[in-house]
Amino acid sequence: MASSSSSSWTAKQNKLFENALVMYDKDTPDRWQNIARAVGGKTVEEVKQHYEMLVEDLKHIESGQVPLPNYRKAGPSNKGYNFSDEEQRVEVSKALSR
Repeated sequence: MASSSSSSWTAKQNKLFENALVMYDKDTPDRWQNIARAVGGKTVEEVKQHYEMLVEDLKHIESGQVPLPNYRKAGPSNKGYNFSDEEQRVEVSKALSR
């Protein structure tokens, strides 16, 4: 049964989803129910599907199929970072495996 809430995710829901993934790791009992509750407006199945899409995106990024943006450091006083593509992939991978 498809729900209209599955059609799109707001920026706020995506941020809540990301935060919930950090709070409820893969060993957490009832992980998907907790994440769905934290996001709000999404079913457990929608949350699982969103996660699977994220994992697929990560696989494409890690395999080099998706070019990463070229972030530049704005100046010496800026605290920005200038990561190589490989460093960016590692950081994204670390964040998703938590």
